Amino acid sequence: MAEEQQPFSFTPEGGSATNSTKDYTGKGIATYPNGDTYEGQYVNGVREGKGKYTYNPSGDRYEGEFQQNLKHGIGRLIYNNNKGEYYGQWEQGLRHGEGLYTYSNKDVYSGQWSRGKKHGQGTYVFNDTAMRFRGTWNNNEIVDGEWIYPNGTVYRGPFQHNKPNGVGRFEFANKNQVEGYYTQTIVPNSNPEDTTLNIQLEWVTTKHY
Repeated sequence: MAEEQQPFSFTPEGGSATNSTKDYTGKGIATYPNGDTYEGQYVNGVREGKGKYTYNPSGDRYEGEFQQNLKHGIGRLIYNNNKGEYYGQWEQGLRHGEGLYTYSNKDVYSGQWSRGKKHGQGTYVFNDTAMRFRGTWNNNEIVDGEWIYPNGTVYRGPFQHNKPNGVGRFEFANKNQVEGYYTQTIVPNSNPEDTTLNIQLEWVTTKHY
């Protein structure tokens, strides 16, 4: 990866162009063989501190903190052509800690991340329906929490494949409650090249109150 390579050209602040950042501390501008660019701070020849890294040819750019050449600390990654944006904490080049991701379809996830994936406590808001998933996430999927409807109805229970599964409870705006359970049935896909997991949900009511 270009992020780990020596630049094709490097210009230190107030200095002349060279092809190495060796032992340099201060600000500079680097261009890498694949066209990526970095403008920002260096410590002992590596990206360290605040800077801006632009990826070629996508035009995606990261603006924020670096440590040992990697995205680390607080930063914003903006995907070109309105393909999304992440702002929050990073660790060793990956989303890690608290952060907010706005997707290309304007869905938003706000919460905890681990090694680049949604993990911990977080809330996902669906732009087209205004529904929300709020709860505990593991490996990019919600596993336990709430499915919140715009009309005030809330489902509480476990999830699997980002859909409710198992024993849960609906609470309605009028304070009525219904207990029961969801079952999931995986529907075979007619197109063998389509890896999308089609799941059919069925709710069974066991108690009203």
